[in-house]
Amino acid sequence: MRIGIDAMGGDFAPEAVVLGTIDAAKRVSSSTTIVLYGDSKAVEALFEANGGKPECVEIVHTSEAIAMNEHPTQAFSQKSDSSIVVGFKDLKTGAIDGFASAGSTGAMMVGSMLVSKTIDGVIRPSIGTGMVTRTGGNMMLLDVGLNVDCKPEVLYQYGIIGSIYAKVIFGIENPRVALLNIGEEPEKGNAASREAHQLMAQGGDFNFVGNMESKHLLTGEVADVVVCDGFVGNAMLKEAEGFYNMFSDILPEDHPVIRGLNYENEGGTPVLGINHCVVIGHGCSTPKAIMNMILATEKNVALGLVSKFKEAFV
Repeated sequence: MRIGIDAMGGDFAPEAVVLGTIDAAKRVSSSTTIVLYGDSKAVEALFEANGGKPECVEIVHTSEAIAMNEHPTQAFSQKSDSSIVVGFKDLKTGAIDGFASAGSTGAMMVGSMLVSKTIDGVIRPSIGTGMVTRTGGNMMLLDVGLNVDCKPEVLYQYGIIGSIYAKVIFGIENPRVALLNIGEEPEKGNAASREAHQLMAQGGDFNFVGNMESKHLLTGEVADVVVCDGFVGNAMLKEAEGFYNMFSDILPEDHPVIRGLNYENEGGTPVLGINHCVVIGHGCSTPKAIMNMILATEKNVALGLVSKFKEAFV
């Protein structure tokens, strides 16, 4: 297995990427190779300064990098030798099995849509985030920002995508899928939510448990997968980040909710519903976050997540 990583992506790149790669190299499978895309001289110098390059690491030199403040589409088309563009080219040709970056989210999404492309049958891809409930269980929230307006049919498909993710990655045999809403009753919410509820209640593609209010998001009492549009999902994600910032100094670090809300432990957000494994990390990723981004990408590839999506939408 070959996992591609953007060495130039993130606020603290390439140093944080190199340090995170060193830690990940100690944890990945013996058959996994980590392929770093970026300025080879800078990356090699950082490895030398930190004990040398692990045997499982390769470096692909690229002469350009896409900055956070650049226009994603323009930069992707104009910087053909950038770490993100070259990484996506190798992903498409099969030179690597997964690709991850803590760099420009916009450029990563351009690559996901234009190079990897949407799986046949999927209306709109999604980005989801895993969270840990107060009991220590796992749950998936999607969408968290890719599609701020969603038709009911798209929300229904998110139920399928989220359910597959929970089965494959979390190991939950029959994930409970809920629609995030302002009330539990079927008639609550806006027109899209009401119609989505009707579709989900009538469909048989996943274990739909009805509407769920946001107060139950981290309890684990109602659902393993929570579906919403990207506007609401991103607002919920930012609220969770704010909660972490407020209480991380008060609650113990190993508290399930605090541990689950720490982006460093999650590593990155998978793009769900495209033809390849793509993971997007937080821009301010630390070495620990980079390590977990690499491990998350390896896990998604090893468990065949993308192939499970393709099977579901044949």
